[in-house]
Amino acid sequence: MSEAGGTDGAGRPTRVLLVDDDALVRAGLRMILGGAPDLRVVGEAGDGIEAEAAVAQHRPDVVLMDIRMPRRDGLEATRRLLAEAARSSREADLRVVVLTTFEADDMVVQALRAGAHGFLLKDTEPSRLVEAVRLVAAGQPILSPSVTATLMAHVASGGDPAPADERRASAQGRLDELTDREREVALAIGRGLSNAEISRELYLSVPTVKAHVSRILDKLGADNRVQIAIVVHDAATR
Repeated sequence: MSEAGGTDGAGRPTRVLLVDDDALVRAGLRMILGGAPDLRVVGEAGDGIEAEAAVAQHRPDVVLMDIRMPRRDGLEATRRLLAEAARSSREADLRVVVLTTFEADDMVVQALRAGAHGFLLKDTEPSRLVEAVRLVAAGQPILSPSVTATLMAHVASGGDPAPADERRASAQGRLDELTDREREVALAIGRGLSNAEISRELYLSVPTVKAHVSRILDKLGADNRVQIAIVVHDAATR
């Protein structure tokens, strides 16, 4: 598959792999991302099996992963890719973002628990999609504020196989390890706020927010801020 996109003159462009069983969706994503000079679509795959081969071949920085696909779905592919990335220093920085309509929200929750770095709706505005890819590539997993309430409701309704009471108690115990300020930051992350938005709301500098987020990740044993949000949502389960 030929590459699309270019460089921004400041270094290597972010390499993106598109995984979706709908060729029209892939074509639309390629067109959107190909217009950004700092992003480059390096390949495509039509299912999770093809995705694993494509990652090995193209070594992308970010994978945009559909959930519902034949042969191997996006959930299993995400688990396999991130497990392999964890074992391989060469691909340790691989980021996976799941693409979905909310018809598949149960699988989205499972993908986030598996370590995916965020999720996007397929009808996300082009400019927001481009910015989301940039943020994820820069190490800031995305949790859209517009879908946070839906995610919380799904977790509360039993998206995790563990009993709700067990999930809530475990999550509340983990949050109890945080300082008051760290807890405020964690709750803000759970609402889908960015570091800049948290900075404004809590009257903190952005570097201070980043320092709090780093400590929260360590204390919660989380890999990214999406997993922080899930702990917050589990703690609020009723």
